[in-house]
Amino acid sequence: MNRYIAIGAVAVLLLTSCGVVRGNEEEATGGPVTAGVTREPCPKAVDQAKGCIYLGTVSDLTAGPFAAQAVPITKAQSVFWARVNQAGGVGGKYEVDVDTYVRDNKYNPETHRQVYNEIKDKVLGLAQTLGSPTTAAILDDLKANSIVAAPASWTSAWEFEDVILESGAPYCIEAMNAVDYAVETYQPKAIMAVYYPGDYGADAAAGAKIAAEKNGVAFKAVETPSGATAQGGAITAITKEKPDVVIVTTGPADLAAIVGQSAAAGFKGRFIGTGPTWNVALAQSPAGPALTALYEQSAPGKPWGSDTPGHKAMRDALGAVTPNDGYTSGWAWSYPMKAALEKMVAGGDISRAGLLAAVKSLTTVDYEGMLPPEAGNYSGDPNSAVFRQTLINKVDQAAPTGVTTSKDFYTGPTAQAYTLDGPCFTKL
Repeated sequence: MNRYIAIGAVAVLLLTSCGVVRGNEEEATGGPVTAGVTREPCPKAVDQAKGCIYLGTVSDLTAGPFAAQAVPITKAQSVFWARVNQAGGVGGKYEVDVDTYVRDNKYNPETHRQVYNEIKDKVLGLAQTLGSPTTAAILDDLKANSIVAAPASWTSAWEFEDVILESGAPYCIEAMNAVDYAVETYQPKAIMAVYYPGDYGADAAAGAKIAAEKNGVAFKAVETPSGATAQGGAITAITKEKPDVVIVTTGPADLAAIVGQSAAAGFKGRFIGTGPTWNVALAQSPAGPALTALYEQSAPGKPWGSDTPGHKAMRDALGAVTPNDGYTSGWAWSYPMKAALEKMVAGGDISRAGLLAAVKSLTTVDYEGMLPPEAGNYSGDPNSAVFRQTLINKVDQAAPTGVTTSKDFYTGPTAQAYTLDGPCFTKL
């Protein structure tokens, strides 16, 4: 019996010395260190001596209402990480691949879940998961497997999820600031919210409701489906009720239908659309004149042409592309993941658990000026950590993406005083 024990001990020593597995690390065998991390270099490695961290992307790349933004979002993230790799990678040990595991969700929650399941075992985390209802479809699995994901969305629900690495103020805070801005600027007596069903639209509509009530302004919520030909109900509500200000939370094509057709029917009130309602192509669309006259964009961050080191780095890295603020968002969203990966590698726990721990320890992120550093606070409770500053942009035909900032980062009195004790959309 002792003979077999001795043989077993020798085998264990041999396996250990050959570098099979020690904790989260694997030696020179070339196999995976952990899910989504290998000792082997990335497919497009700058330095063949570095290992590879794989991050997945699930986005609206073809058929959904946000494809016009999602394609440049995804491209910007690819270029962002190429820049990181050129500068030495993460912690001097790893480069990052965000190109191998890219999937199309068509802005459909079931499709999102399906394609996520195809890649989840091959990635450390998600560089992008586009959409609020779509990301909600995989949230339980993200939490069960400690998979950190950067969302291409801003629902306030993300403030309550450790695995979600959000950037910028949530839709409900953005809408609160938009209403406070409207009250200050236009002195409205009635405000309407026109919004998609689900976490995206309802979160903004709830914020608008909270701010309208805080300001003593009449409020009405009108839910509308996706589809430019399906906006008749919303347009009828606007032209019949004649609110002074309409807060819109839809996709760009639906925004154009709502604003253009309402204006054609004689409506002269103001529209303020949340960030994802705008796309540069709208300025040259048939609705362009109505949008120029009646629309402003609330936004979580500054547009393409802004003068910050991050914006300049983005423009230089992308080169000759048609400006689109999808690029701006995709680039800005990547900074927190970079900060978390660097902290993970420095801490030595190269794993999903190590990345999640790194995220939960971040109190600031260097966005190179694209967002204030405090927008990257993931360590506090939701009410103290939530970022409350947003901007207002106006349509500007001469601007690279059709909008320029008219009111820089600010927090209105409603958002300043609001206690975030749960996702806003539950209060609509």
